[in-house]
Amino acid sequence: MDDLILKQTKAFILKRFQYDATGHDFAHMERVAKMSNYLARKENVDCFLAEMAGWLHDVTDAKLTDHPNNAEKELLEFLHTQSLTPIQINTIIDAIDTVSFRKGKKPNSIIGQVVQDADRLDAIGAIGIARAFSFGGNKNRPIYSEIPKEKELSTIQHFYDKLLLIKDKLHTDTAKQIASERHAFMEQYLNQFFKEWNLI
Repeated sequence: MDDLILKQTKAFILKRFQYDATGHDFAHMERVAKMSNYLARKENVDCFLAEMAGWLHDVTDAKLTDHPNNAEKELLEFLHTQSLTPIQINTIIDAIDTVSFRKGKKPNSIIGQVVQDADRLDAIGAIGIARAFSFGGNKNRPIYSEIPKEKELSTIQHFYDKLLLIKDKLHTDTAKQIASERHAFMEQYLNQFFKEWNLI
């Protein structure tokens, strides 16, 4: 039954995110779902619920929809069509509610910690860099600027506002180990970026 629910959830997410151009596309959802499952196995928690929350974590994100209330309603309707218990649904919803970096919420459960870690891991490293520039380009943000007002809005500034902070905000030991290499790669990238930028 779990495999069927995951298959239907995957189809639900594909329909909603396959054309996203902000770095929050179907591939992102799939990576977060798989990482959630992986972290859950390493941390000895419910892999199914972690993967479900991983797949669904961005459905109600206000930056990805003009109608977050409608998205929340559609999410609940979908979950209630599946063979899930009320406790399972509440666990998934709670994990989703605390996943956002911007909201600054601390997860109430180990499932929430796992999914939040999985989402944040996808924001750093090589893929995280690619996603950052994808999002910035979609929002017409400059890559970088030495003009103060433009610099604040640039994608490079986003590294300092968020991405470089992630390593020290993770919960699980497994995620912290993975983050170490990805964080080092971002630092290496920024060193190279500024070396090239300052040659202009």
